[in-house]
Amino acid sequence: MINKRLLIKNLLSQNDENSFYDKKQKLSLSNKEGKAKFLKHICALSNSNPENNSYIVIGIEDEENKILGVDFYDDSKIQNLVNAYLVNPPKIQYENVPFPRLPRHKVVGLVTIHPNNQITSFLKNTWKYKKGTLFHRKGSNSMPFLKTTFELKNTNKSIVESIENNARNNIELTLNGVFDFINNHKPANNPQYKVFNEQFVLCWAGEKKIINQEEYFSRVDIELINEQVRLFFSALDDVQISYNSHSFIITEFILLGIDASETYYPLEKTIINFKDNGKHDIVTEFLFKPPKYDEIVMNHIYTNSNKIISKIINETPLSVLEHEDVFRLPTNYLICFLNGFLDAANQLKKAKNYMRNLEDKTTYIKYKEAIRVIRKVKYG
Repeated sequence: MINKRLLIKNLLSQNDENSFYDKKQKLSLSNKEGKAKFLKHICALSNSNPENNSYIVIGIEDEENKILGVDFYDDSKIQNLVNAYLVNPPKIQYENVPFPRLPRHKVVGLVTIHPNNQITSFLKNTWKYKKGTLFHRKGSNSMPFLKTTFELKNTNKSIVESIENNARNNIELTLNGVFDFINNHKPANNPQYKVFNEQFVLCWAGEKKIINQEEYFSRVDIELINEQVRLFFSALDDVQISYNSHSFIITEFILLGIDASETYYPLEKTIINFKDNGKHDIVTEFLFKPPKYDEIVMNHIYTNSNKIISKIINETPLSVLEHEDVFRLPTNYLICFLNGFLDAANQLKKAKNYMRNLEDKTTYIKYKEAIRVIRKVKYG
C-alpha cells in the first residue's frame, strides 16, 4: 500500500512541476473556466503518461512549495465530470490527505490519474477549448497538440515507479499514524482504531450523542492509516457508524427544518469494503428524500432571503433581525433549493465572502455544508 502523505512529500521534493505531476493551490470546479482548466490538466497528464500514474497535488503554494491545504472534498462523482467531457477518459481518484501541521478542517488533495494507454481529447467545446483538442505536458505546462501528429510515448514509467516504491507503507508509518490520530483528537471525541482483514488499520473519532434513543456522532474524522487518507470528515452534520469483520459503514444525516421545527434526514450511506487481496473499495448509496413545505411559506422565505442578499451586495446595513436571519440563510436557501427554487444555490454563493468574514465562523461552516449537500443532491 502507498502512504499518500509520503507520496505527496516525494512529489513535492521534485525540482518543479513536470510531465507526471502538477500542483495547484485550489480547484475551482464550480465555474466553467476552473472546470475546463482542470480537465485540460487531466487530459495532458494522461497523454503524457500512458503507462504510469500521474498526479495533481492540491493545496500547495506554487513558488515556495508551502503546504496550505484545502477543505475536505467528498465528491465521489468527480469521475463523472471527466467522463462527460473527455474522449478516452482516464480513471481518476480524488483523495484527502491530512497533514499534522494543518488545521483539522484542512487537508491536501491528491488526484491520481491512472494510465489508459489511449489518446485523450476533449469530447465537446468547453470554455475556450474546442472539441477534439488534446493536450500534452511539456515540462510544467499543458500544451495543445494536433491529434494527427501526436504519438503516445512512455517517458516517466521508471521514475514514477521509483517515487511510488519509496512511498510504500510500513509498520513504523502505520503505528506513527495511529498514535498521531489518537493524540490529535480530544478524549471527548473518543478516538479509536480497528484492524480489518489483519492488514487495514482504520481510525475514527467523533462526539457521541443519543437522540431518540439512537446513537449519533458529530465532528467525525475517519482515516485509513495504511494509506494516510482521510475517508470522511464532518463539521456540523451527524452520522451513524457500524462495522463488521470486513466493512465499515457510515450513514450521514442532515438536520433540516423551518425555524425550531427540525428533523434528521438520511443523506448518504458510505460502505468501505476491505478485501482479502489487500485492496478496498468504497461504495456510496444516496438516500436523501427532501422535505416538502407549503408553497406560500417557501415563497416568503425565498423573498426574505433575497432581500438580505441584496442588502449584503449593496453594502446596506442590516437590521438586528436581519443579522439574526443571516445565520439561517444557508439552511433556508438549501430548503428553498430542495423545494424547486433552483437559483437558490447561486443566490447563496453571493453571500460567501460576507459569511467567510463574519467573526463567528458557524455561519460560514453552515454555508459550506449547504453547498456540499446541494452538490450531492444534483448528482443524486
